[in-house]
Amino acid sequence: MSPASPTFFCIGLCVLQVIQTQSGPLPKPSLQAQPSSLVPLGQSVILRCQGPPDVDLYRLEKLKPEKYEDQDFLFIPTMERSNAGRYRCSYQNGSHWSLPSDQLELIATGVYAKPSLSAHPSSAVPQGRDVTLKCQSPYSFDEFVLYKEGDTGSYKRPEKWYRANFPIITVTAAHSGTYRCYSFSSSSPYLWSAPSDPLVLVVTGLSATPSQVPTEESFPVTESSRRPSILPTNKISTTGFAHQHYAKGNLVRICLGATIIIILLGLLAEDWHSRKKCLQHRMRALQRPLPPLPLA
Repeated sequence: MSPASPTFFCIGLCVLQVIQTQSGPLPKPSLQAQPSSLVPLGQSVILRCQGPPDVDLYRLEKLKPEKYEDQDFLFIPTMERSNAGRYRCSYQNGSHWSLPSDQLELIATGVYAKPSLSAHPSSAVPQGRDVTLKCQSPYSFDEFVLYKEGDTGSYKRPEKWYRANFPIITVTAAHSGTYRCYSFSSSSPYLWSAPSDPLVLVVTGLSATPSQVPTEESFPVTESSRRPSILPTNKISTTGFAHQHYAKGNLVRICLGATIIIILLGLLAEDWHSRKKCLQHRMRALQRPLPPLPLA
């Protein structure tokens, strides 16, 4: 065997691996809705499929009923009920198709009247306590969804009798925020109501104990958070200004109290003087002679 045989063997093995790789399915692309997959009726939305560079062909399809467009995006200028449903996309390179993307559920909102959302026992919850968010609709829906502003996920709960309870056990600082809920029927899972009025959940008592201080697991560590904090140079002057402002406030309160006392003393003196006049008038009345008795 010649010395070059191992090199030719390695090249042949690499070519075989490339052929085997190309014969299999290509990696799946991603499908996103911009600005959101929850689209109010009458508003616009863009579905965009994204794969690797140098793609020969994109295919974006809607499931049930099945129809597709051979392009990497779909622009819906006016959201209608018929646009709601499940979508997916894929791409082709040469004679090979990629795996389909994860399915995207495009939801039409505002189809029904909004439900109501309330917090029990209160929307202001001490840390460590429990709270229940109640979503209630005037219609006989059997599906309810709760969304928190800023979160990508949702909380779904099927429940009968026009309402759903979303209990939050052991409330923490992460639960504070703005919540909204939707209602819909399981027979039409992509036609939702309008969102409820926002409910702001406030978690109180966040700085009471050291255990309530956020940890690295709660918040990502950035380059700026690793730097040592530097106290401002005017901290002392700011504190002095605060004490001076507090002293001025006390002086104003003292002057106001003294003024009220002086006014009250004046009122008491005037009342005493009027009572003295009334007493003198009564004494004069008693000193006058009585009128003569009528004759029989």
